Amino acid sequence: MSASDSEATGTLIVLEADADAAGVRLDQWLAGRLAPDLSRSRVQALIKQGAVSIGGKVVEEAKRKLAAGDEIAIDMPEAEPAEPEGEAIPLDILYEDDELIVINKPAGLVVHPGAGNWTGTLVNALIHHCGDSLSGIGGVKRPGIVHRLDKETSGVMVVAKTDRAHKSLSEAFADHGRTGDLERAYDALVWGFPQRMTGTIDAPLGRHADRVRRAVVPEHRDDARHAITHFTVQERFGQDQAEFTTASLVECRLETGRTHQIRVHMAHIGHPVVGDPDYGQAFRTKSNRLPEPLKSAVKAFPRQALHARLLAFRHPASHLIMRFEAPLPRDMGELVEGFRNL
Repeated sequence: MSASDSEATGTLIVLEADADAAGVRLDQWLAGRLAPDLSRSRVQALIKQGAVSIGGKVVEEAKRKLAAGDEIAIDMPEAEPAEPEGEAIPLDILYEDDELIVINKPAGLVVHPGAGNWTGTLVNALIHHCGDSLSGIGGVKRPGIVHRLDKETSGVMVVAKTDRAHKSLSEAFADHGRTGDLERAYDALVWGFPQRMTGTIDAPLGRHADRVRRAVVPEHRDDARHAITHFTVQERFGQDQAEFTTASLVECRLETGRTHQIRVHMAHIGHPVVGDPDYGQAFRTKSNRLPEPLKSAVKAFPRQALHARLLAFRHPASHLIMRFEAPLPRDMGELVEGFRNL
């Protein structure tokens, strides 16, 4: 029986330490034996909860050194109900199996409950949809969020349903695909024409004076975080810069995954995302130079024109490369077509 099965039903796992385990920390050895179903942090949490014993005695320290022949018992608790409640919110599901679910998130849907958004989120929707197929992330019946999209950004997301999937996908996203098989591509409609058709923006991101925003900051600042975005111009719209406001459809690929990274980086090089309320304020009046009906369409567009089009990753169980694409949502597609007809 796997550790994930045990946690779902609340049973006892009994292991015997071999000669190689002598002198090894308890949490380290258990994490190795129970991988990939349980992470080391999950093992440490079980020890802290008093769920691990050696020779019938509860162990209180994760750093306890083992001896050959030790009998270790893990009382795997039944997964607890998730704190957020499930809600019947429609989902555009691209793929689902026992380990994970891939969805095409619409603009306007918050990913995770938080201040001001305790209901109506993707997590609430997934708890309702997945039901008992959630075997427990960290011992709780909830979906494992391994990456996020801003509320007003649409596109492909993968969510873990098991500890094993959560651990594997979290590691892939933490590494940003540099040594693995993670691939992410976004479509962004930005103001103006970037000077080059392809380029790389390597600029650290940190706190903005407005706490909900991010900014490009000096790399020596304590809060500076390495951030790299690769972009390719797909189309340019508008021919006469003196007469029309121009725009470009740009593909952005992330080498790192910082909060608001694409939005901040594109604004940093002078080409903010159309409709961006946080980083494109200086371009709001540019729409006044557009012809109708595009002028009205741009002014009425309620969000940043950013869409997570492509996501590829290695499946945590089958180890096959999974690749998913979602076309531009209708509102962004119509906006792009409006610029295309300039």
